[in-house]
Amino acid sequence: MKSDNLKKQLNDYLAAWPETRFMEPLITDMNGILRGKRVGVEDLGKAFKNGVNMCAATTVLDTMGSTFTSVPNGLRDGDPDAKAIAVAGSLAPVPWATLPTAQVLLEMINLDGSPYENDPRNVLRHALQPLLQLGLKPVMALELEFYLVEHDGERFQPRMPRIPGSNLPQGGAQYSIMEDLYEIDDFLTDLDAFCRAQNIPAGAALSEFAPGQFEVNLQHVDDPVLACDHAVLLKRAVKAAAAKNGLAATFMAKPFAESAGSGLHIHVSVLDRDGRNIFAGESKDGDFSDQLRYAIGGLGAIMAESVAVFAPNANSYRRHSPGNFVPASSNWGPNHRGVALRIPLSGPANRRLEHRVAGADANPYLVVAAVLAGIHHGISTHCEPRAMTPERSELEYAVEIPVRWPLALEAFDAGKILPRYFTEAYHQLFSKCRHEEETTFNSEISSKDYEWYLRAV
Repeated sequence: MKSDNLKKQLNDYLAAWPETRFMEPLITDMNGILRGKRVGVEDLGKAFKNGVNMCAATTVLDTMGSTFTSVPNGLRDGDPDAKAIAVAGSLAPVPWATLPTAQVLLEMINLDGSPYENDPRNVLRHALQPLLQLGLKPVMALELEFYLVEHDGERFQPRMPRIPGSNLPQGGAQYSIMEDLYEIDDFLTDLDAFCRAQNIPAGAALSEFAPGQFEVNLQHVDDPVLACDHAVLLKRAVKAAAAKNGLAATFMAKPFAESAGSGLHIHVSVLDRDGRNIFAGESKDGDFSDQLRYAIGGLGAIMAESVAVFAPNANSYRRHSPGNFVPASSNWGPNHRGVALRIPLSGPANRRLEHRVAGADANPYLVVAAVLAGIHHGISTHCEPRAMTPERSELEYAVEIPVRWPLALEAFDAGKILPRYFTEAYHQLFSKCRHEEETTFNSEISSKDYEWYLRAV
């Protein structure tokens, strides 16, 4: 019984950590933001049994944490409760808390025990089902880029490396330079400890294409929902490690106009019932199978209507600009970081594709749901991709997908493929919520309006 297993996990944890005073139950909303509360351990038994009551609208909030007026979830329907139940295997200590504290991921269920349709975890599960019905199992890992940020008293800026022997900032991208990692060694040490304590399989860390920007890679797992759990928990751990070291961390897609944006890259391969990688083999385009070609064709077919998921807010679209390895088309090819769908160097056993379009600010569950939808659509329909971009090709920056928020929402609304995988109901809910947030954001008068127009016009 699931509830018996969950109760045993709680009892085993409290036996190992008897000093635990508090528990932080966490749930992911539409924007990929973890929301929760801190409760006494004695009050959380229900979450490990039949579920604890929680506002059903928790998963349907805007970026500022408010409910939407264009959908009934929240104020209009009286904000009813649903049930939230602990996610098996997610109970872990919170190493950065002052008092002994644990955390656990929750997932929403309806009062009758069925999956709550507006929980992003359940949207991903629904999108995964068509592949599972074909006897196929995705194996994936996520990579997240982020900035360490500091404030100089006037503005936010990247945590710049220092010129040796001084406190002066060191300019230059200096991609993958080890000295930048040593300068934040305390942060990385804390992050490693946090990830180990919380069973987050973080792997390589490197300095990225801008000062203060870093990337952490997660290990491959054969459960897409778990892969996304790892991503949201990594974000939380990164922010906690930064705060412990007097910094802030941000996963904004484009926090600084003069610096590179931050992405969420998805590496995925697909295994058959016998554990064979269906992307391995040969095709007319190279040493990868037609199944991989079809998957890429499907991802290309679904690309435009998925941009609103990959780039969910106003800042997301500032990342799409030339010269930053941020594709604006559905191009693809081997060993080329300028394309949207890259085939990394790999052997047959781990032949895979890398989806490079989403920003680090996107909801991992919804991004992966869209990626799996494209893969299934391509494989099931033998969808031919566009012409391949050969290795080492010089690419002109071409805009072929909507890279402005209103245009992306229009493409999402017109989409014919994604609704089948998200469900029609969630597809419409997402659309209404994102349209409302776009309208609300753009209705505010910013300081830039005054700088450009107040005197001149």
